[in-house]
Amino acid sequence: MFQIDTRGVQSMAQRSGSADLPLHGGRVPAWLAERMAKLGGVICEAIVQEYGRDELLRRLANPFWFQSFGAVMGMDWHSSGITTSVIGALKRGLQPMERELGLFVCGGRGRHSRKTPGELVSIGYRVGFDGAALAQASRLVAKVDSAAVQDGFDLYLHGFIVAADGHWVVVQQGMRNASSTARRYHWTSEGLESFVDAPHAAIEGEAEGEIINLTDKRAERSRKAQVDLLASLGPDGIVDQLIDLQPKRPVEPPAQMSLLPHLVMPAHHDIREKDVMMRRLHGALAAAEEQAPRDFAELLLVPGIGARTVQSLAQVAEVIHGAPHRFADPARFAMAHGGKDGAPFPVPLKVYDETIKVLKYAVVKARLGQSEQADALKRLDSQSRQLEKTATGPSLKSYVAEEWRRSPDYGGRTVFDDAAEPFARAKKR
Repeated sequence: MFQIDTRGVQSMAQRSGSADLPLHGGRVPAWLAERMAKLGGVICEAIVQEYGRDELLRRLANPFWFQSFGAVMGMDWHSSGITTSVIGALKRGLQPMERELGLFVCGGRGRHSRKTPGELVSIGYRVGFDGAALAQASRLVAKVDSAAVQDGFDLYLHGFIVAADGHWVVVQQGMRNASSTARRYHWTSEGLESFVDAPHAAIEGEAEGEIINLTDKRAERSRKAQVDLLASLGPDGIVDQLIDLQPKRPVEPPAQMSLLPHLVMPAHHDIREKDVMMRRLHGALAAAEEQAPRDFAELLLVPGIGARTVQSLAQVAEVIHGAPHRFADPARFAMAHGGKDGAPFPVPLKVYDETIKVLKYAVVKARLGQSEQADALKRLDSQSRQLEKTATGPSLKSYVAEEWRRSPDYGGRTVFDDAAEPFARAKKR
C-alpha cells in the first residue's frame, strides 16, 4: 500500500505511489476557504521554521502527506477536491509571507493553470531566478502528463510551487469523466535529471485499463524509435503504415511492468474503521489529554473547547513533524476538523479558529526566538507516538457520534447549512 522510507522523504525524485481519487464537484464555501488558507499557511511556515523550505517541498511531493494535509484542513477526506482546495489555500495563505519564506505558488485550476508560465517569469524578475527556464519546465511537465503518459485522464489543474533558490514542486490533476475518477501527479526538481525518463515523484490514481507511459525508463528505446520513425517516414508515411496493420492478439505485459504500490481512496463518503489506524488516533487523543493541562493551559482561552482544541493540535502537530509512513491513512486526519460535507462530522469552527490561533502564536513566538510553544507542539506529537503503543479509546463510531452530539457547542457547520440558510431567512419574512 505504501513504500516506507525510514530515513525520511529523501528519495522523492522517483514515483512513490499512486491512488484512486473519487471525482467530486462543488465549491469550497468561503467560510472554509478562508480558514484553510490561514491554517495551510501557518502549517507551512511551521515546517519551514523547523525543517527548511526543501523539506516542505518534499512533503508537497508526497501524495500521502498531501492528502492528509487537505484532510486536516476540513476538506472532504477522500475526494479529488483536496487537490484544488489545497493549491488554492496555499496560493492565498502563503502570498502575504512569500518574500519572508521565499515560497511562491503559481497556477491552479482551469484558466489559472494557463497563467503559470507568465507568473513564473514575473516572479523570476522579482526574485532573481531564471523564470523563463521554469516556465519551460512548467510546460514540459504538463506536456508529459497529458501526452507522454496516456492514461485516459485529461489535465485540468496545474499548481507550481517554487522556492527563491529555484527548487520546485508541481502538483497537477486530470479527470476521467467516464469513471468519475481523478488522477493526481506529483513532480519535484530534487534529483530530476530528465523530463522524459521516469521523472515523477508520484502518480495518484486508479489503474484503469492499459496505460501508455513513455516516461518509464523501459520506454527509452521506444522514444528513440518513434523519433527515428518520424524522421524516416514522415507523418503521412506513418499513417499509411498504421492503416496496413491488422489488429493482433493482445500481449500480456511482463511481470516487471506491474504498477507501483498505490493508495486507493474509496468511493464511500463516510469514514469507516478500516480507513483509520485506530491505535494512532487513540495515541493522539491520549496525548492531548495528558499534555493539555501542562503545555497549553495558558493558550486555550475559550471555555469548554480547550481539550478538544488540543486533540486537533495533536493531529496538526503530526502533519508538521510526522514521518512519511504515518500518512498512509489520510482519513485519520479528518478527525481534527471534520469535513465540509459533514463526513465524518461538521467542521467545528470554534475549534478550527482556536487551532489557528494557537499555532499562529507558536510560529510568531518562534520567529522571535522564543520556541517554548513550538516545542510544546513537538512534544505533543512525540507523546502521541509513544502512547499509541498502549492507549485505548472509543470506537470510531462512538467518536464520530460524540462529535456530532457536541457539534452545536463547537460551532459545527457544513455546506448543507449554507444551502438551508436562504430558506430559513425566507421563512422568517
